Amino acid sequence: MKTKNNMKALFTAAIVAMLCWEVSAQNVTTPRAVVPAGEMTQTIGISTVNIKYSRPRVTLRGTDRTGQIWGTLVPWGFEATSFVDGSNIPWRAGANENTIITFSDDVKIEGKDLKAGTYGLHMAIYEDGKATVIFSKNSSSWGSFYYKEAEDALRVDVQTMDIAHTEVLSYDAIAMDNTSATLALKWEKKAIPFKVEYDVHSIVVANFKDELRSIPGFGWQGLNQAANYCAQNNVELEQALIWVDQSIANTKNFNNLATKGQILTALGKTTEAQAITDESVALANVGQLNFLGYQMIGQQKYDKAIEYFTLNAKRNPKNANCWDSLGEAYKTKGDNKNAIKNLKKSLSLDPPANVKSNSIKLLKEMGVDTSAYES
Repeated sequence: MKTKNNMKALFTAAIVAMLCWEVSAQNVTTPRAVVPAGEMTQTIGISTVNIKYSRPRVTLRGTDRTGQIWGTLVPWGFEATSFVDGSNIPWRAGANENTIITFSDDVKIEGKDLKAGTYGLHMAIYEDGKATVIFSKNSSSWGSFYYKEAEDALRVDVQTMDIAHTEVLSYDAIAMDNTSATLALKWEKKAIPFKVEYDVHSIVVANFKDELRSIPGFGWQGLNQAANYCAQNNVELEQALIWVDQSIANTKNFNNLATKGQILTALGKTTEAQAITDESVALANVGQLNFLGYQMIGQQKYDKAIEYFTLNAKRNPKNANCWDSLGEAYKTKGDNKNAIKNLKKSLSLDPPANVKSNSIKLLKEMGVDTSAYES
């Protein structure tokens, strides 16, 4: 009898253990057959915007719902619902779970400020072509069923667009420049666009300041890169001057001297800039000195360009490109006699095809017969 009771107890314990295992077991991952998940990430400068969403199809289980998406499946405006507290709710801008959007840095949406972070993305679409795009502080609820207006971080009004048929809902970047992207939800024959804009230069410079407190700040390269970025984009020039001086103190070379020259020029300190540029000449290789010459042409300092190109040709007398550049500088200045002389010198050195082509083109522009140089 005791044995039978023990067996019964063991059997009961085994059943309980199995039930507990079923409750606590980890499920395996299987595909979402009807509405797959989607994700898009767009980089703007060094910042990102990421959208995670579900991707319903226009055709569901063999039924084509074209013409029944907007205003039917997706009601116009806010939908009255008896779910939860009976609030009027917008569309979830996708399907299933909350569509969520994450901004890596503070951002502007259609010109309005929004803090970095993750938001629930909702939309209210109207029959007249207007749409309201809503960024909710609640990004964890299911769909729009628990949407509360009080949790809005931002609303922007946009105009929808008519597009070619798009079977599967998607988010895409439909326009881009260096500081912004226009993202759009596209489904069936409608797109809902909204512009995302980052203060790229401020974000990049702030990131430089952080990075240069670590390994990138130990050598000359990182400091020079940061300073050169500021020079090229005409931002934070005083800070750039500090960085390039630190780079030069670490290892003086053509690159950081040239960067300092650009910064001083941008600050209007032309005499100091020219002195630094002249100092960099001693450290310049053939390509760098050629670059300096063309930089002087760009600043309409033709005599200085000729000085640099002449030095380069003297250092590299068998380099056809040096003579071609010198001839081009003379032509730009209006001294055709010396231009022709140096361009012909370039052609006498069996130049590569691109240099030969440029020399011939410049000679033709001055009315010189180039048939002897053309095969």
